[in-house]
Amino acid sequence: MAATRPGYKTLFNKALKIGRPPNVVKLFPNSKALIVSGKVIDRAMLAKGKAMSIAANGRNQFVIRGALRAAQRAKAALIIEIAKSEGGASAYCATNYWNMARMVDAFCNEMEITIPVAVHADHYGIKGEKDIEQARHEIPSMFDAGLTSIAIDASHMPDDRNLLASIALNRYVPKWAGLETEVGEIKGKAGLSTVEEALFLIRGLNAHDIFPDWIALNNGTTHGIEASDAGIQVELTAEIHRALSRYKVSGAQHGTSGNSSRRLRKIAGETLTTKANVATALQMISWGVEVNDYGNAILDEDGRFRKVSGKGMSDEMWAEMVEYADSKGLKKGDYKKLNLPFENKLMGQPPEVKERMVRDVEDFIYHMLTKVFNARGTARPALEAILDAGSYDLGPKGSRIEDPAEWTEAKIREKAGTINSDKGPAGDFDD
Repeated sequence: MAATRPGYKTLFNKALKIGRPPNVVKLFPNSKALIVSGKVIDRAMLAKGKAMSIAANGRNQFVIRGALRAAQRAKAALIIEIAKSEGGASAYCATNYWNMARMVDAFCNEMEITIPVAVHADHYGIKGEKDIEQARHEIPSMFDAGLTSIAIDASHMPDDRNLLASIALNRYVPKWAGLETEVGEIKGKAGLSTVEEALFLIRGLNAHDIFPDWIALNNGTTHGIEASDAGIQVELTAEIHRALSRYKVSGAQHGTSGNSSRRLRKIAGETLTTKANVATALQMISWGVEVNDYGNAILDEDGRFRKVSGKGMSDEMWAEMVEYADSKGLKKGDYKKLNLPFENKLMGQPPEVKERMVRDVEDFIYHMLTKVFNARGTARPALEAILDAGSYDLGPKGSRIEDPAEWTEAKIREKAGTINSDKGPAGDFDD
């Protein structure tokens, strides 16, 4: 007689006892929220196959609530994240690296969320030695605040310095935590990543016993509002992932807002991507800005956002926001900077207005999880990964292949000099 498959609630309660990392247990000793390492989310997507978790960028509380509710409906493993430019020391959002885990934990308990959630520091940007020195104490402070995953993004620098900075800072990231690395800033069609650059970064990390869960590429997309349908180059992404396959690193897709559902399905189905960042679309939807079916804002004949009456924030609040933006000279790509000054104003709206802001985000993310990212039902394999490991620490997917003697600092600089690299134009490509 076949053994009865354990019920989801039974698995969840077992995973809750062992699946929360020590920083999370210390902060929230009596919590019923299953905040997990980013590794758990990656493994769940791999277990299902051809699936991507949404990494929902929590620029405001409405997005975080909506994402949690959507993932609960879809029984999907989830990532909540914020980038350094949005939630670092010079944040333009009220959500930041130091309060995000507390928000996620509180909302999960309040709404009785029973899916695993990773809390990710996205685009922790390193642009020079000053950033490296700051990171030596800032990264530990972020994990002290409950983060469970991080993207060390030194892609702003040349290949050798990117690799060396990533090696130097790895000691400050807990071994159990999710780890993302990046090659090539996200600049659209300029400075596209190459197989050679990606292999250089991953091979060098491997030689130093660093095994990232994800690698992010510049594969043709941008952050923010897409002006065209150029978007993600699926074939380039698949080619790079194939070249990296022996190192067992998954892909992280940045800049999904504005890319069609068709292209995002191809990324899930034809590449090794398990993490897909969505930011601008969720912000716009929570505000009530008119978007197309994949979250790209629709502009009027004057190139301004079109607010849908009865959606998102109140029409009066939107008028105040637009007036403020005009007074500050903020163009459409800078509306993200309205998050911080308007967070408390938005929280002071009537309950029914705040609920529709959350609900619209929930419905959009639920559609993405179930109809585009193929993530429905991935909460269960995430729980099973924890229970199979018997721990919050799933360990690395890969093992050392490269010879450390071939990846000393001197040899790293020598190898980097042979790479034919086009990083594209300089500019602000942080999030």
